[in-house]
Amino acid sequence: MGTSPNRLLATVFGAVYLLVGILGFFVTAGVGFFATEGNTLIIFEVNPLHNIIHLAIGAALLLAGLNSVSAAKGVNTTVGAVYLLVGILGLFLVGTSLNIIALNGADNVLHLASAVLLLGVGLSQDKNVRTASTHAHTA
Repeated sequence: MGTSPNRLLATVFGAVYLLVGILGFFVTAGVGFFATEGNTLIIFEVNPLHNIIHLAIGAALLLAGLNSVSAAKGVNTTVGAVYLLVGILGLFLVGTSLNIIALNGADNVLHLASAVLLLGVGLSQDKNVRTASTHAHTA
C-alpha cells in the first residue's frame, strides 16, 4: 500500500468516512431518517440517511484500499465522480424539500473537495495498473 497513492487515499478516506458515519449517529437521535435539516456534527449537517451513506462510502473505500491498487483506483474514481455530482447538486438542494440527506454549505464544500482529491488521484496515479473494467473490455 505504501507505494500506491490510490490505496493510501482510499484507506485514509475510508477510515475517516466510516468514523464520521459512526459519530453522526451520536448527534442524530430524534432526527427523521430523511430530514431535510439535520443536526450538526462539527460544522456539517447530518441525518440518519446521511450517516448510512457515509458508512457505505467509507466501507467501500477502506475495503478497496486494503484490497488492491486497481480496486482502490476504481473506487476512488467512482466515489469521486459521485461526490462531484452530489457537490454540484447540493448547491441547489439546500433549503428545499429534496434535500433528503440534510446537506448544508459545509457539506457541499467537503463533497467537492473530496471529489477533486479522489478524482485527481484516481485518474492520474498508478497509471500502469489496469482497472477491472478496463481489463474486462480488453479480455
